[in-house]
Order: sequence, then C-alpha cells, then structure tokens
Amino acid sequence: MARTISMMLRSLACLVAGAQLSQAFLTPTVMQPPSTSFATFVAATASEKETETLTVTPIKSLDGTVTLPGSKSLSNRCLLLAALSEGKTRVDNLLESDDIRYMLEALDTLKVPVERHSAESVTVTGQAGPINSPNPEEVVELFLGNAGTAMRPLAAAMCMGQGKFVLDGVPRMRERPIADLMDGLQQLGADATCVAETGCPPVTISANGLKGGTASISGKMSSQFLSSLLMASPVVDGDVTISI
Repeated sequence: MARTISMMLRSLACLVAGAQLSQAFLTPTVMQPPSTSFATFVAATASEKETETLTVTPIKSLDGTVTLPGSKSLSNRCLLLAALSEGKTRVDNLLESDDIRYMLEALDTLKVPVERHSAESVTVTGQAGPINSPNPEEVVELFLGNAGTAMRPLAAAMCMGQGKFVLDGVPRMRERPIADLMDGLQQLGADATCVAETGCPPVTISANGLKGGTASISGKMSSQFLSSLLMASPVVDGDVTISI
C-alpha cells in the first residue's frame, strides 16, 4: 500500500513539473523598451547631426588685386576690330576659351599678323581696311568649331574684302542659325549664302567688296547679327544704313 502511494506521488510530481516547463516555453517574451539613458543618447546624437553649423567671422577689410576673366564676346570683337584697324593694337585679358582660339587661328589663316605675348595677351597688326584672301585664286577655309562669336562677325567681315571663303565648324555649328545675317549681307550686295534648308553654316562667300546700301535685319534671333554688320560696315566703300 505504501509503495503504491509513493508511486502516485512521483507521478503527480512529474505532471506538475511538465506543466511548469510547458508554461515557460509557451509564455511570449515581451521586449522591454530601451533604458531612458540609451534613448536620450540616441536623440542627442541625431540632434547634433541636424544642427551642425559653420560660423563665419566677419572680415573688417579686404586688400588686394582681383583680375576678372575676359568675355569671349568682347575678346573676339576686339580681335576682329584690331584686324580691321590701322596700326598695331595690343589686346590684354583675353578669355582662354575655344572661341578665342578659333578666332586667332582664323586670323593666322588669313595672314593677319598676330604676336602672342601670352595666352591672354596679343598684339594684332591691322589691315587698315577689309581683310582680303591671302590666296585669291583658291578657296580659303576657316574652321571655327562651335564659336558663334567668331562665325558671325567673320562672315560679315569677309564679305567686305576680296576672295573666296568657306566658314564651317563642328556638327553643332551646322545647327546654329545665321540666315538673318546672310539676308542682311545680300541686301548690301554680298555674294554670301548658307545652307538654304536649315539657314545654318557652312557659309560660302565670294567677296568682291561692297559699295554700301541699306539692309534690314531681324534682331530677335541674335544680337550678334547686328553687331557683326556694325563692326564690318566701316570698311565698306560707301554709307551703310541698317534698320532693325
């Protein structure tokens, strides 16, 4: 009898232990929120990143010399006017750019004397009038890249002298309009054309000088059309009247 009671007590103990073990595995674990000190540290770090500042101390005075870079439009206008003028003209503070390089190369091709002092300074010996072809019996080709500040003024200037010229450039240049300038030059009697379908370069010129006249051009597309005629007109043999 005692043995039977002992076995029953052991069985009961095993059942109780099994129930406790099952309860431990089945009870879900609840994640505790981070401690207050850790949360405060994270917030403070984020705040520091968001509020990083740079303090600039005021400067009471400045002392020195500042040389501003030249303008490509002004640089090429000066170079062409120097080539059309009489005597030697020194041009300083030229902008170092492709536009200026193509203009200088064009003057070299046209045999206009250019003395280079540096990349930003040259002396041009003017032709005292129109720029004529150095090879009257041949077509002079002027490659001007994508330099609109060289293409348009040179297209007008080449019409004032003597010779045959073709002004061309990169594919992008062949997308840049020049028809309005060609129209104005033709009104003055110039034998100058561009591609009829596009109104863009290449420009073909058969120059025999101009005797003046009246030209009406549009200034809506580009102010360079007007400035090109204004720069070239003084070397025409006669008065030029331009209406816009």
